[in-house]
This record gives sequence, structure tokens and C-alpha cells, in this order.
Amino acid sequence: MSQLGMIGLGRMGAGLTRRLLAAGHEVVVHDVNAGAIDALAGDGATPAHTLEELAAKLAPPRAAWLMVPAAFTASTVDSVAAVFERGDVIIDGGNTDWRDDIKRAGELSPKGIHYVDIGTSGGVFGEQRGFCMMVGGEAEVVARLTPMLDVLAPGVDAAPRTPGRTGEPHPAEKGWLHCGPNGAGHFVKMVHNGIEYGLMAAYSEGLSVLHAANAGAEQRTADAETAPLSNPDDYTYDFDLPAITELWRRGSVIPSWLLDLLATALVESPTLEEFGGRVSDSGEGRWTAEAAVALGVPTPVLSAALIARFQSQGLGLYGAKAQSALRKQFGGHAEKPAAGES
Repeated sequence: MSQLGMIGLGRMGAGLTRRLLAAGHEVVVHDVNAGAIDALAGDGATPAHTLEELAAKLAPPRAAWLMVPAAFTASTVDSVAAVFERGDVIIDGGNTDWRDDIKRAGELSPKGIHYVDIGTSGGVFGEQRGFCMMVGGEAEVVARLTPMLDVLAPGVDAAPRTPGRTGEPHPAEKGWLHCGPNGAGHFVKMVHNGIEYGLMAAYSEGLSVLHAANAGAEQRTADAETAPLSNPDDYTYDFDLPAITELWRRGSVIPSWLLDLLATALVESPTLEEFGGRVSDSGEGRWTAEAAVALGVPTPVLSAALIARFQSQGLGLYGAKAQSALRKQFGGHAEKPAAGES
């Protein structure tokens, strides 16, 4: 049995904890919310209402996994380091800029405290399905964590074995990988999330085309400010989008877990009417674009998906107003009301 401290008991932290507990590991849990601590204590975790208590309940060399919001990661690392000793390990499992990992590892090194960054994917389903983990840090330290990483990962049976792979399964086949030194885990997770942006955008844009494919059957404004629809009779399809996403899950070349989730979302809400269309970005897409520019690597799809998120947040509204003002200046074009406005 291994022992681990878990700091931050939200959906991901709680899921990681329960998965470890189910496998027989001891988990000492801490959160700023006492109720979250008590809830997991009821599931078999060891409660710690202060970081000092957490450090006292962990046997040296200690290991604590931080699963806290990015805004609190730096201060939490500092607070844990203050109660930890030489040889102990601090793990950051959140979505952190890899450059911050390099900095923090360097700051902790003189104290003899090890730092490991683990980009963790799996979301709220990870407790049941397992978590895909991208790990950065010193090889010997990561080796100490292997029993817990094996338990947290989905396992070899989560996907068919790739043709050509034989013998003892590689850790990547289990669902976790030591990607390299400090920062490597979060760098790989960052690119993973950049790809996620692109995949989500591709599915969503394709559905938007299908959603609009009945435009030829609708009454359209005919004026100098509206481009006419060429051949309206070519666009008179009223597609069943929930059925199409269900169809694509079977035998097509574009299936994925994201498509599975999209099909579920459309069963729950065929018109998506309760959503406003504002798509947040938590930083990883921006960092991916920054890295691509620094490396001179073209990433038009990932970058466009990021910009589309900015647009959905209304960050392009001023620029759109400026364009509308210019059209009025040079051509006397009056701005048309938005769809649905009179």
C-alpha cells in the first residue's frame, strides 16, 4: 500500500482520491472547505484540516498532490513546501504553464524538495474510467509514484492494443507516461488541450453547417446589405442533428469520446437553447499558440480554434463595431440589426 496527500478536493481531486482508496491506498486529504474533507473521510480517507496536520500524518518521504485552481497553485506550493522536508515530493496535477513548473522546481531544489508536474485528463468521468496522466520530473522520483500512477490510469484494457506492440505493456499503454524533466508533463497536457480546442471546434462548426442547411426554405431579407443565397433550392434540408451525431459514432472515420459526449448533449438538449454560446479558455490554448510561434511551428487549426473562443466571449465586438463604422463612413451603409432583433 502507498500513501499520498491530496490537496484540493473538487471534482477531480475527489475522483483521484476515491480511485486510490478503492485500490487500497491511504490518502490524507485537505481542502479549504471542511465539508469536502469530511465527505471524503466518510469514504475512508484520512482527514487533515491544516497543512501541518497533513504533513504530520504522511510518513517521510512524503508526497502531496495539489489539485487546486491555477490562481492558487503558486501560493499552495509555497505553503506545502513550508511544512515539508528534504526528500518530500510536491505534485501539481492541475493545468499549469510549463514555464512555471521549471521555475518552481528550481526554487524547491535548494530545499531538497522534489517537484513533479502531472497533466491530468479525464474530467468528472476519471474516477470510473481512469485518468490519462502526462508526467514531468526526475526519473527516480516518478518511479516512487508508479504504484499510484498505475492505479489512477485507465489501464491497458481501456483501448485495443496497437498492432506491433508486444511484450510487457509500456506505461503509456496503461494511460500514463513520464514525458521528461520538469515541465514536460504540463507541456504535453497543454498541447493535448490545444488539440481538444481544435476537435471541439471542428465538430461544432460542422454541426453549424448542418443546422443552417435549411436556409433556402426560409424567408430571407432582400436588400443591398444582405448577400443573396445562391440557389436556395440547394439548401432545404431539415437535419436531425441528434440522430446524425449518433450515426457518426458508428463506423465513421470521426468517432471519439468528444463525439460521444456531443451526442449525449444533443439528446439532453436537441436545440441547445439553454446555452449562450460563450466558450471559455483556461490558458492552455493560448500557451500552445505561444509555443508554436516561438518554435516556428504552423498550427492554423489550433490557433483558429482559440481565436473562435475569443470571438464567442465578445472580445471581437469592438473590432466588429469599428468595421461597421467604416462601412458607414465609406459607403453610407446602415448597420443591420442582429438576427432576432427588429
